[in-house]
Amino acid sequence: MKTFGIVLIVIGIIMMVVTGFSYVTQETIIDAGPLEVTADKEESVNWPPYIGGIALITGIIVLAMGRKK
Repeated sequence: MKTFGIVLIVIGIIMMVVTGFSYVTQETIIDAGPLEVTADKEESVNWPPYIGGIALITGIIVLAMGRKK
């Protein structure tokens, strides 16, 4: 339980600091035999910072519950 609590705390802090990330995918526009036209498309994944806060608080609670035993 202690390790799980620490992992949640670290993830929570990271999620509060970094609120998302972007990545690039290639999308085929035209595929006609030997002719292929592709374009780069930027995708993003974002989350609200309060999710990181929830993970942080949950990690602290799990860590505290493990120490009471």
